Amino acid sequence: MRTLSCDVAVIGAGSAGMTAFRAASAHGKRVLLIESGPYGTTCARVGCMPSKLLIAAADAAHAVAEASAFGVYAGMPNVDGRAVMDRVRAERDRFVDFVVGNIGSIDPSQRLNGHARFIAPDRLQINGHTEVLATSIVIATGSRPAIPETLRELGDRLIVNDDVFDWRDLPDSVAVIGTGIIGLELGQALARLGVRVAIFGRSASLAQLHDPEVLQAARACLGAELDLRLNTSVVSAERSNDAVTLKTRDTDGRERTESYQFVLAATGRTPNVAGLGLEHTGLRLNQRGVPVYDPHTMQCGDSAIFLAGDVDEDRPLLHEATDEGHIAGDNAARFPAIVQGARRAALSIAFTDPQIATVGQSSRTLTEARYEHGEVSFADQGRSRVMLQNRGLLRVYGEHGTHRFLGAEMIGPRAEHIAHLLAWACQNRMTVEQMLAMPFYHPVVEEGMRTALRNLKEKLVRRVDAMEHCADCTPGR
Repeated sequence: MRTLSCDVAVIGAGSAGMTAFRAASAHGKRVLLIESGPYGTTCARVGCMPSKLLIAAADAAHAVAEASAFGVYAGMPNVDGRAVMDRVRAERDRFVDFVVGNIGSIDPSQRLNGHARFIAPDRLQINGHTEVLATSIVIATGSRPAIPETLRELGDRLIVNDDVFDWRDLPDSVAVIGTGIIGLELGQALARLGVRVAIFGRSASLAQLHDPEVLQAARACLGAELDLRLNTSVVSAERSNDAVTLKTRDTDGRERTESYQFVLAATGRTPNVAGLGLEHTGLRLNQRGVPVYDPHTMQCGDSAIFLAGDVDEDRPLLHEATDEGHIAGDNAARFPAIVQGARRAALSIAFTDPQIATVGQSSRTLTEARYEHGEVSFADQGRSRVMLQNRGLLRVYGEHGTHRFLGAEMIGPRAEHIAHLLAWACQNRMTVEQMLAMPFYHPVVEEGMRTALRNLKEKLVRRVDAMEHCADCTPGR
């Protein structure tokens, strides 16, 4: 067995790992990149990009189906499942090839293939062929889909999002288990492409929403189109030839037994920490077996080990993974003189229709005494009605006293664009007044954001007036 020495070892060549590699290399350090699977990030291979390709095809089919509402008659769409999936796979492979090409530009002497396992806090064993002695180590091993116990015996009738993008044709029917971002995006896309789809959720939650009013609007918007079964649990799932017999039960105790060609598990993700030998690191682990770390430095305790990306279970999003990778790689190279890295305002988007977005702090993290909300319904918003996309609700949150913008939750048209504007305002700690002083063109969907901010400002100002009046009435006045 050969032995290699380096300044920084990075385990995992995904978005976080590649960014960590580049950040550490920028310090002139000797860095090794270790990967056990195929090259190509989760985003490019099985995540953001192929899912958007499927959604784009679904949006095209939906536009044809809805064209008659504008007086344009194209007939019902004829979806060629093979052609849809041919394009999804071809474009997906193009994205993956681009990522693999970047990895190919790295000196082969700095790349190792194989499974890395800690045998000491500063030593890794790669399969049975190499030991790596490293001054600092970055763990960027990502995550994998979590599979509920009730679904594990379904064989090839059980799929996860990774499997969808290798299909050669569209199936007849799919039961989607989970109402998070993945379940809603894929479920709606498949339904719009003519697949019989039912989406099951154990609770009444949808995507990343917490505000009860926005949640209610989301249930109304998506439930009007989709077979959405909330507060419903899977009692049993049995393989029957080339189908699955699924028995479910709602909160009233009513049971339904139905057959589907596939069951798609979209029930969250599990950090890839099994088999890493973390017991040899001396690190403190949480209940999921993930090392406890500082999100501003990505350092695990006071060790020379750092986390980055989905493996830390914090914000499983590409832009967060790259930010964490940069912080982790930079500090691994600096160790022990680590510094706090810049974290961006929280931003999450689900590419459903209408889109769902959250920015900054949510209603769950804010205390009622600290904030006020403003809102706008898109039902009568001008540009939204023009496009026949007048569905949804935006709620914005502002801080009492300072009037600083704190965050937002929404479901509505063009939410991906509105969310970016709100995230920039949140990160720049703008006040509601400063945001309203920005230009708004007419007619655009963003005018709805202005309406919500005006509503928020009125409430914040009215509260100040009420407090001043209350002070005038104190004893002795």
